[in-house]
Amino acid sequence: MTMQSYSKRRRKPIAIDLFSGCGGLTLGLRQAGFRVVGAVEADATAAKTYRLNHPSVLLKEMDIRKLSPLSFKRELGLRKGELDLLAGCPPCQGFSALRTLNGAAQGRDERNRLIYEMLRYAEAFAPKAIMMENVPGLMARNTFRRMCRKLERLGYKLTVGIKDAARYGVPQRRRRLILLAGREAEIAFATESRRIRTVKTAIGRMPPAGASKDALHNLPERKRSPRVTRLIRDIPKNGGSRTDLPRRRQLSCHLKSGGFSDVYGRMAWNDVAPTITSGCFNPSKGRFLHPLFDRAITMREAARLQTFPQSYRFDIRAGKQAIALMIGNALPPEFIRRHALSVRRVLSL
Repeated sequence: MTMQSYSKRRRKPIAIDLFSGCGGLTLGLRQAGFRVVGAVEADATAAKTYRLNHPSVLLKEMDIRKLSPLSFKRELGLRKGELDLLAGCPPCQGFSALRTLNGAAQGRDERNRLIYEMLRYAEAFAPKAIMMENVPGLMARNTFRRMCRKLERLGYKLTVGIKDAARYGVPQRRRRLILLAGREAEIAFATESRRIRTVKTAIGRMPPAGASKDALHNLPERKRSPRVTRLIRDIPKNGGSRTDLPRRRQLSCHLKSGGFSDVYGRMAWNDVAPTITSGCFNPSKGRFLHPLFDRAITMREAARLQTFPQSYRFDIRAGKQAIALMIGNALPPEFIRRHALSVRRVLSL
């Protein structure tokens, strides 16, 4: 597929999405008025979901390290300096404190070096702006500092900080590192909201799970033991926790553990949700019980809490675990949309 060269008279600024996953970043950029023309994703399941929702984007389904940015640029019909925005979220598991025993094994995961792919593409495309998102733990890593220094040597003005998506219209707590870089001018973060969106605003009017017209909302839960079923039933509605029950009612594994106090907890209607993770279908992984019903949130509810619209398509044949992984790893489109609007304002100057 070859695309025509883009002139300066185009109506929409153009962007490419590296490490696109199931498409949360692309959706947020499109909602902000960008035309996403290219994307890269190595995971076949995520790439399939991406294509279901963004069929007009040239998606390269491959390891980004094996893709030449120069050949990709030619295939897109772009010249150096024509790209408005290079955006991406390199896989963050290598920097996660949870995945690395609270930091003890940081630096050993080969994915830690994938952030340099953002730099490699920045050098090849020379975009007018760059947006990168990742886990907060990356901020303290030498790999990130080196990348920032190199971007500055390339002439970019950087804005870097850790922001909570709950302050940007996302109904969940989600602290993320975000980098905005402008070639001509510094790009400010979007303005924080005075009000937060709650769980109730996101999923309060959803139809009953299992009896809706939405296959994603109807995916069944796994069978639980009678004891766990009773435990879930007796946890107080609207924000209750297993710790609200007598010790004799709690699971022995919970009594032995001093951490992870949110497991088998309910979300609260009038608060934001906890961070939606790949374990969001399992109440043993966090506060993922529905505020009212005696079940974990459905995959559609998880997607809504990530600010994916009801119409966003996921192939249920992938299975609940694979879908939860895509949703948990996705960037909240609304968080991206607001910061992308800040980028657009600078690009229009």
